[in-house]
Amino acid sequence: MKDNNDFWLKVDQLVATSNIKIERPQGTSHPRYPSFVYPLDYGYLEDTQAGDGSPIDVWIGTLFSRTVTAVICSVDLEKRDTEIKILLGCTSAENRNIFDIHNKGSQSAILLVRAE
Repeated sequence: MKDNNDFWLKVDQLVATSNIKIERPQGTSHPRYPSFVYPLDYGYLEDTQAGDGSPIDVWIGTLFSRTVTAVICSVDLEKRDTEIKILLGCTSAENRNIFDIHNKGSQSAILLVRAE
């Protein structure tokens, strides 16, 4: 069994070789659910593909460094899909906030936090 370092190094490579597109800046409302306001910048890695065929999603925290701090793996029974979302430069509190967002209603998620 490989150690986790290989996973994090490959995620780092994916981020480093991708342009980040901010689709929904912090403080904006979700287009279909206006009561949901994005607590952090949210976007995606251009020229990548997640399991749903869309680009890989990213949450961008307030830390100066945009290093990968965690990954969210989610399942949504209503949409009948699973996804990963990469958390960049997120504090522990931001990791927890994003985790809570993806654990409501028909969604459930796990948070994989990178060891420091």
